[in-house]
Formats: sequence, structure tokens, C-alpha cells
Amino acid sequence: MADYRTSKEPRFERKPIPGGREYVNGNLEDTITSREDSLAPHLYILTKELNELLLSKHRDYGPKNISDAPGGALNGLRVRMHDKLARINNLVDTNANPEHESLEDSFKDMANYAIIGLLVLRDKWDK
Repeated sequence: MADYRTSKEPRFERKPIPGGREYVNGNLEDTITSREDSLAPHLYILTKELNELLLSKHRDYGPKNISDAPGGALNGLRVRMHDKLARINNLVDTNANPEHESLEDSFKDMANYAIIGLLVLRDKWDK
């Protein structure tokens, strides 16, 4: 079949992504919004956001805010996670409109605390 595109039109490079799908020219976000319905690409985007947030906060806080927590790293994470869950419960139960951090922000923090917990358990968190 003839290719009628002009030389100025982009030629799309298709690459596989998890779930047997593909995305065009490395632009997963556009592909998802236009034609993707599986969970895998959404997880890819979300974990990328979590990764960037965790690395950014790690640059600000450093490792010692976790590793030197009173009672140890896991205890410090439990306290932080308890506080986040209490905040989430309050916002959901009261249907409040938060002034500072959204429910999404709170859930991202909880997810990253869980990731840090796994790193601590695997002895991969800096001391």
C-alpha cells in the first residue's frame, strides 16, 4: 500500500508498553488519553509521579529524617502514616476542602511512606 504522507509529516515509532500495548514516539500520556484503557500505563504514569515526588522530597529532607526517627525508621514511618491516615479520614468524613494539601497529596505521601518502608526493610535506605 502506498504511503501518502509528505516528508514533513512525522513518522511514528511504536514501542511496546506493559500489557501488550504500544505508545507512539515515547508519548505515553497522549496515547492513554486517546486510546488506552488498560491499567498498566496509568500505573506507569502514577509511579513516575511518585518517584519524582519521593526523590524531590528526599533531596529536601535527606535520609536522616527517617533513619534517625525516635524508635527507629519503621516507627517513624508508622507515625507519619498514622498522621496521614488520620488526615485522610478527617477530610473524607467531614467532606472538608483542605487549605494546604489535597487528598491526592496525602495519598501520594502514604504511598511513598510505604515505598520508603520497603526500602528500609530491604536495607536500601541510607543511614
